[in-house]
Amino acid sequence: MILHSEKFKDIRIAVVGDVVLDKYVSGIARRISSEAAIPVLLAQRIGHVAGGAANVAANLSGLGCSVSVYGAVGNDGNSVLLGAILYEKKIENKLLKIDGRPTTIKTRIVAGNQQIARYDIEESSALSKHDEDLLFSSLLEEMDGLDAIILSDYGNGVLKGSLCSRIIGTAATKGTPVFVDPRGNNWNRYRGAACATPNEAELALVSEGAEIDEETLSLHAHSARKRYGLRNLLVTRGAKGMALFLEDGEEFFLPAFCVREVFDVSGAGDTVIAVLAALLIAGANWKKAADWANKAAGVVVTRAGTSPVSLEDLLSLNQVERSGKVVSFEEATARVEDWKREGKTVVFTNGCFDLLHSGHVHLLRHAAREGDRLVVGVNSDASVQRLKGPSRPVASQEDRLSVLSALECVDLVVLFEEDTPLRLIQALRPSVLVKGADYTLPQVVGRDVVEEAGGRVVLAPLLEGRSTTNIIKSCR
Repeated sequence: MILHSEKFKDIRIAVVGDVVLDKYVSGIARRISSEAAIPVLLAQRIGHVAGGAANVAANLSGLGCSVSVYGAVGNDGNSVLLGAILYEKKIENKLLKIDGRPTTIKTRIVAGNQQIARYDIEESSALSKHDEDLLFSSLLEEMDGLDAIILSDYGNGVLKGSLCSRIIGTAATKGTPVFVDPRGNNWNRYRGAACATPNEAELALVSEGAEIDEETLSLHAHSARKRYGLRNLLVTRGAKGMALFLEDGEEFFLPAFCVREVFDVSGAGDTVIAVLAALLIAGANWKKAADWANKAAGVVVTRAGTSPVSLEDLLSLNQVERSGKVVSFEEATARVEDWKREGKTVVFTNGCFDLLHSGHVHLLRHAAREGDRLVVGVNSDASVQRLKGPSRPVASQEDRLSVLSALECVDLVVLFEEDTPLRLIQALRPSVLVKGADYTLPQVVGRDVVEEAGGRVVLAPLLEGRSTTNIIKSCR
């Protein structure tokens, strides 16, 4: 899927939930207070940004979607500040002002790049039936024109009553998917949602406090998904990436997107659910949408404070993908068909290509000489883990795709999730299939497909002693 503004400009999404005004007081701390053992901050800058459900809306607006936000605020100055931020970001303000209820504000005290304190003003009681009815009626007026609804639950009361079930039930009759960022130890109110995006701690909370690790994650994720009637589940795992569990039983484990330095994780979950929903509505499949959500989260955590992602951020994430070499399964099939019509001989080879070394390059150069265009199939991280064990790959799929695409002899790079490239070979039907000489012809996956189509299989000579395993051993 190629990203551009046309993908998002006609998408309309409503965000319902707990809006927050995030306030940052930044400055320098050079001394300790004489009154208590605490630093004294000399404030140099005070800023306000949209937080909570309002930050989800800001992320959607940054992608170019049309978005409205529903929630509750106080009849106070902080609601005016938040309203001005929403207006600036072209977000339709559907917030309900309630007398006697404060606008939730989280104030962070930052010295240099270090947050040293935070204080919150909030009201966490459920909305009255009257106020809930007002919010629901307002949403109902535009529901027919919505492509999706996101419920952003920060535990501040807007989604504590029956509002969730009313929204999800009504949306179901209209075929409108509802995405939920959950909170608390009882997800019954989210029953029927298209997807929930808990973190590991939130998943553990609804799994009776069970320890969530590599061995138990799948069990608890599917159990929670089924127990609470959620069609799909995307579990965010911090430095361990994300894990996607689909209603058909498929699972995808996405390693954390490589970033230079994590400054602030505030709002990363808001970015994840916004990008996931927007990409799915734009036509991406679940795996691709989760992958982009993972990348987007990797962008926002490198910034200080709550910061939404933009379409430009996503476009700049993967230069090699925009260059045309790293493509999807569908794009590879189309490109190969074009080459065949032009009379080109298409060569295919595949592998994990973990820690690319001279042996890999030797094989790829040999393969390229067998025809006019070389297509390289690459095992995904999850596939490598199944084949090589939990300590592999050393290099993430992003890094492996990037390095392979930089080689002049390679024309196309395609990621595949399966343990073998058979499905990819069946789709591409290359003229030449190349594997290393450490294989025998009967061992080559896809040999029958290629030969039945009139193609040939080539076993390329290897450089002795060159292997990723040997490199890893030498580093220990």
